[in-house]
Amino acid sequence: MQVYYKTHTAYCFSTNCPTHGKSIDVIDFIMYKEKCNKHEAILKAKNLINPNEGESQKVEPIKPTRTEVLTKMFTYFKNAIYNSKTAKEYLEKRGLDFSKTEVGYNSGQFHHGKRKDENLINSCVEYGLLLDLGNKGRTGNPAYRSFGKWCIVFGLRDRGHKIVGLYFRSTLEKKDQRHFYLRNRQGLYPGYPSAGTKRLILTESIIDAASLLEEDEIRNKYKVLALYGTNGLTEEHQLAIKELNELEEIILFLNGDEAGKKAVEKYGSMLKEAFRKVKITSVEVPENEDVNSLLQGHSSEILTHLLGTRKESNFLFSNENQLKEKEQAYPSPKLFTPSKEELKQAVKRLVEESQNGLDTDNPYNLKYNGKEAKYQIKGFKINQMDSLKITLQITEL
Repeated sequence: MQVYYKTHTAYCFSTNCPTHGKSIDVIDFIMYKEKCNKHEAILKAKNLINPNEGESQKVEPIKPTRTEVLTKMFTYFKNAIYNSKTAKEYLEKRGLDFSKTEVGYNSGQFHHGKRKDENLINSCVEYGLLLDLGNKGRTGNPAYRSFGKWCIVFGLRDRGHKIVGLYFRSTLEKKDQRHFYLRNRQGLYPGYPSAGTKRLILTESIIDAASLLEEDEIRNKYKVLALYGTNGLTEEHQLAIKELNELEEIILFLNGDEAGKKAVEKYGSMLKEAFRKVKITSVEVPENEDVNSLLQGHSSEILTHLLGTRKESNFLFSNENQLKEKEQAYPSPKLFTPSKEELKQAVKRLVEESQNGLDTDNPYNLKYNGKEAKYQIKGFKINQMDSLKITLQITEL
């Protein structure tokens, strides 16, 4: 059955349903559900609208929770796909099928016209779906800006599979404004992996995860979890993975660009250290490609092929990585062992420069006044070439 928020009607696609073939409204729904006549259905609907009618005491409406508001809005966004040419064309371009993938579209119009609901508007402002502009519009009512306008919408779910967050992907190709999350980001996509998960694929983006899940062969063999970018392995991701007691393998299926390769090394090492008994593998993605772009330019078999050729890399533990990075940043000094001839030439140059401020009166404390500083070499004998232990003292002029 499909419920249409815009018209407040429903349609059942099952041929076994007595309502099949016709659109039904709220009263019809109650009649069929409760097996009653229309008059009884109207009374039932009236009671649902105002169960306390006739009571003198006014009951304050219960404030909806974040989950309730986001669930209601995501349902609205999902219905909006059917009436949006822009959304359909964008999903088709990305190789996604909205009949397979639970996805919505935000046209930014849900708080206008007949759809206007003050309680819903206040809730949307509180949870970030509407931004109060602080002024009034042409109608004299408060003006709002819709968050994530003209975006494809995905639901982020908690451990109980309830919507606790939303991700917005712009249909407008603006490089600096493509990805949007509601404030206080919560939830995972497509949700928490099931307890019996044995092989888990981590992707770099939500659209990449959705692309993999549309392939039956992949969905049946693996569980998929989307990161939130190359720096998007959050604490919530890690806690969800730690709960998988039967996990045997984590597969990193990240982008083929430089950032993606660095993220594979970074997270591969981190996961290897955190899950010593779990195999950590990575998929070699062609240069500057990602899961979704591969799906756009090739047949879907390329994804299963790449997964089949994944490799187990020799990831270093994090402390080993730190030592490696430290060595690269601060390489060990190379020891220099001069020959006797080089030592003689060095002493000769010192003597020749005596006219320019070199003081050799004390063989254990050679002094030299340079252009920028004063130098003292202590513990060195000019006539004793095999003694090279010295102290160099440098002071500013």
